[in-house]
Amino acid sequence: MERGASDKFHQEKNTTLAKAVGLSPSPCLRRVRLLEEAGVIEHYVAVVNAAKVGKGLTVFARIWLTGQDAETVDHFTDAIRQLPQVVECHLMAGDCDFLLHIVAADLDDYRQFQIEHLTRIKGVQSVKTEIPMQKIKLTSAIPV
Repeated sequence: MERGASDKFHQEKNTTLAKAVGLSPSPCLRRVRLLEEAGVIEHYVAVVNAAKVGKGLTVFARIWLTGQDAETVDHFTDAIRQLPQVVECHLMAGDCDFLLHIVAADLDDYRQFQIEHLTRIKGVQSVKTEIPMQKIKLTSAIPV
């Protein structure tokens, strides 16, 4: 998006937000800027249709490490940060050590990713993959 088009897009969104919360655009923009500066609004994203960009398969992988020491955990998290297929990574309390949300083109693509990347990370003891049958709800909105 060109700079002028981007500015117009943000201006339109600010006007829409201002109307929704009963403010004029200037005070609304000031409040949004304050929320950004305070870290309440961390960043903005575009929600992309994964299937339309060749990443139509979502899987969840449960990861068990050989140990929970800082070196093993840090090595794993550093490696995961380098893998764009992993769109979420959570350190877990409970049965497994990590839960990963991974996107892939299809099952073969995921299997190659698992073989070439996940299982080759030093310290990975076991990977168990969960394949969702149907997406019921997906949102990044936080109820406030």
